[in-house]
This record gives sequence, structure tokens and C-alpha cells, in this order.
Amino acid sequence: MTSTDASPTRVDPALTGAMLIGGSAVHGGAGEVRAVDPRTGSQLEPSYGLGGAAEVDRAAELAWAAFDSYRHTDLETRAAFLETIAANIESLGDALIDRVQAETGIPAARVLGERARTCNQLRLFASVVREGSWLGVRIDPAQPDRTPLPRPDIRQRRIPLGPVAVFGASNFPLAFSVAGGDTASALAAGAPVVVKAHEAHPGTSELVGRAIQAAVRQHRLPEGTFSLLFGDGPGLGAALVRHPRIKAVGFTGSRTAGSALVVAAAARPEPIPVYAEMSSVNPVIVLPGALAAKGAELGMALIASVTTGVGQLCTSPGLVFLPAGDGFDEFVTAAADAVCTSPAAPMLTAGICAAFTEGVDRLAAIEGVTAVARGAEDATIASAGRAGIFVTNAATFLADPTLHEEIFGAVTVVVQVTGSEQLREVVQRFDGQLTATVHAAPGDHDEARRLLPLLELKAGRVLFNGWPTGVEVGHAVVHGGPFPATSDSRTTSVGTLAIDRFLRPVSYQNIPAELLPADLADDNPLDLPRRVDGRLGRH
Repeated sequence: MTSTDASPTRVDPALTGAMLIGGSAVHGGAGEVRAVDPRTGSQLEPSYGLGGAAEVDRAAELAWAAFDSYRHTDLETRAAFLETIAANIESLGDALIDRVQAETGIPAARVLGERARTCNQLRLFASVVREGSWLGVRIDPAQPDRTPLPRPDIRQRRIPLGPVAVFGASNFPLAFSVAGGDTASALAAGAPVVVKAHEAHPGTSELVGRAIQAAVRQHRLPEGTFSLLFGDGPGLGAALVRHPRIKAVGFTGSRTAGSALVVAAAARPEPIPVYAEMSSVNPVIVLPGALAAKGAELGMALIASVTTGVGQLCTSPGLVFLPAGDGFDEFVTAAADAVCTSPAAPMLTAGICAAFTEGVDRLAAIEGVTAVARGAEDATIASAGRAGIFVTNAATFLADPTLHEEIFGAVTVVVQVTGSEQLREVVQRFDGQLTATVHAAPGDHDEARRLLPLLELKAGRVLFNGWPTGVEVGHAVVHGGPFPATSDSRTTSVGTLAIDRFLRPVSYQNIPAELLPADLADDNPLDLPRRVDGRLGRH
């Protein structure tokens, strides 16, 4: 028996340094990790014991034991469970906000916004669960008198794949982490979740994990519905992906790590899907009319987008393509001025900061690339990120593949393009992207019309007259794209369509009425939207 009460459960904000394996708190013995405040470089308490093969096996087996019961929860119970997770996260109050800041250096205002996004998407998936169209019910009633052959009764619905492994991201400690979009969509689909926490914010992960654990208890769900593990990626992470009880993977992070998980999952005796969001430079194209009309304004707006989150966003615009001519100099000058006045800010970790510095140095060493401006230095910040802007031309961009690679941080490259043919050649050379942006005045629309068919082959989201940072969580958004932006271009990790990743269709032929699941019953007792004999409706 389960409860549908979605009121919050009190979660103790005191940190313990423990993993959460089902209903138990477990201190791992395979080493330890402490979070580091990127603002000061100081270590934070407590230390977190890392797990190994035994902890992976325990969590995965509990998830498998929970799967059959959890996937059969009624829709209202499952929706209320998601809502309780959101309420529990909110009930943590300042303890959560303060810990996120200490572990990431993210300002309080953004942490509050990210908490709201995290809780809102949990509630959004609760509404999706209740509405029911995600079940994909289709019914082709029997036609025994059809000639030359009768048609059997065939009914279809979608069921969850099984337990899902979720990898927390470094740059969104709430919205792409323990209770982020991968976890929310998997739980909504009816799949238990085992989260591998990101080592940079273990305290944040423990607090949110205990909010989920408390919701599992409140709704009397099987304990293996959720587990939280700490451990190193190549060791514990790979063991989790290889475990036979895990049936799908959600990942946000680097191309190197995501590709390694894809290889590991494909090498299993039973290969499983890995939905990895990995790498994107999010090109921006400014067409001549837009550049001539507001070159300086667009230059300043570019840097505002580039420096959002110290550039540590998967949608940060790392490449900008401008035509030679009116407005070019004004754009570059305004962007350079904005960079020069951009203060240094803490990056998420010392490792991310070092990789950013190496990437900028590598960029500056490329022949034909000119450094235009760098942001202010600040020796008081342990892992300080400084914004930067560089300029090159299309010939250099086309000749050097390293200019196509993501540098994770607040840096962008302005590429001067000569003519429409060269612009289309550049676009055709793009790797797969999460986003592609076009700035166009009305007089640019003929050129934009020719670009759109090219851009939709390269990106999951095409924007006009805006900036890619900031992803709306809703029904129509796509946060995905062709490789290397993601490992599966057919999916999205943000928005309600994300639930599709963890479902598969099953057909039921000539099943006796008394044996049919409720969502396939003739009288539609769940009042689901269904396609019956080709017609969509609630019948």
C-alpha cells in the first residue's frame, strides 16, 4: 500500500559522509574524497568514503528488486512521489543553498534559481505522469470479418527499461545531478535510479539524496527505488554501467568520459543505451543586416552570454561567425570592452580551471588566431576564471580542427567570414551541436532561409535573435543534438520528452480482457489519451 501525500518530510541537514544504498547509510572503504571550496581552495568537511564493486552490486541488486513493484505503482502515487522529492529539497532551506555555494562557488542567486528549476521539473514530470500520454497507448481492435485475412486484436503501451544509472554533472549541482532531469524522467517512467554523485559536490549530493530517500520512505516504496554512490569515474562509474541489472545510463559531462561509458555499455553481453550529453561550442551566426544595424549591441550581449556561469554552461557560445563589412569592428570592440570589464570568478574546480587555462593557451598559440582581450585577474580566488575573446578568419577555422573543439569556460572566438558561400562551407563543417543561433534582420531572411536546412542537421535547438545560454524546461524544448553533442541525437535530456529515453514499446495480441493492464482496457479506466483504430482521444 502506498501513500499519495506529497507534503514534505523533514530532512536532517547534518552531513554524514555516507553513501545512500537503498534505505541504508553506508561509509565506503575504497578511499575518500572531500569537497574543496573553489573560492578559497580550502577542504570541506566531512570526508566521503568511496564505494567499490560491492557497493555497486548492492545498489544495483536493490534497484532490480524494486523494479517490478515500482513500475507498477499507480500514476497518482508516482506523481505524488516526485512532488514530495521537490518539497523535501525545498525544505532543506539555507543548508542546501550554503553547501552548494561552498562546494561550487556559484552565487546564491543562481543557486536559488537552479533549485527552483530542479523542483519545477520534478513537478512538471509529475504532471506528465498523471496526464498519461507518455504511455503511448495504441489499440487496433480485432476485425474477424476482414478479408482476405482477419485482423487480430493488437494493443500497445510503453514500459520502463529497468534500473537507470545517472551520473551527476559538475556544472549543475542540482538541475543535472542527484535529483536532476535524468533522475526525474527515469523515476517518472517507472525506473529505479542509482546515482553516481559528482566528486566536486558530495555534500550537496548527500543532502538531495536524503531528500529523495525520505520521499521513498514516505510513499512506502521499495528501498531500492533510489541509491546514491560515491566513487571514481573509471572505477565505480564503469562498474555501474557494466552491471547486468542496470538497463540504461544518463550522463552529462565531458566527451572523453561520456564516450568511455558508451564503449563500456556497448561491450556488455547485453548492450544498453547511454544517453550522454557531452560537448558543444554552440555556434552563433550574425548575418549582415543584423550586424550593420546593431553590431556594438550584439557584441556586448555575446559576452554577457559567454560569461554566464563563468562560461561553464553546456550552451555557452564558443564560436561566433561575422561577415566582413559594416558593424564588424563595432561588434569586436564592444565585445572586447565587455571582456576587459568582466571580473574574474571562481570556476567549479581546480581541475576545470586548469583545463580552461590550458585550452586558452592552446588557442592563443594557433597561427592566425589573435587574442583581443582578457578579463581581469584576481589572485584572491583560488580557481579564478578569466573571460577571453579571440579573432580569426574562416580560412584558419576551416584549416585547423582544434578551433572546432569546446573550451569549457568563458572564452569565445570571433570568425570573420567572406560571403554566403564561405559561410555555408563553414556551417557544413560544424560538428554536432546542442544549439545553433542566427541573428538576422528582416533583410537577412533569404539568407537565413538557406541556412536553416543546414543548421537543423547540426543542432538540436536552432535559435533566432537570442543567445543559447538559458534552457527552457518545457514540452517543446530539445537539449540534445548530433554527436559529439550527445551520444544519441534522437533524444533530449531536458523537457518532458526526456521520459522517452527510459521506455520501450510492447504489443499485446489477443490478450483476454481480464488479463489486460488497466491502461489497455476497453473502458479506459485511467482516462488516458489513446489512439484507438487510428483515432486519438480519450476513448
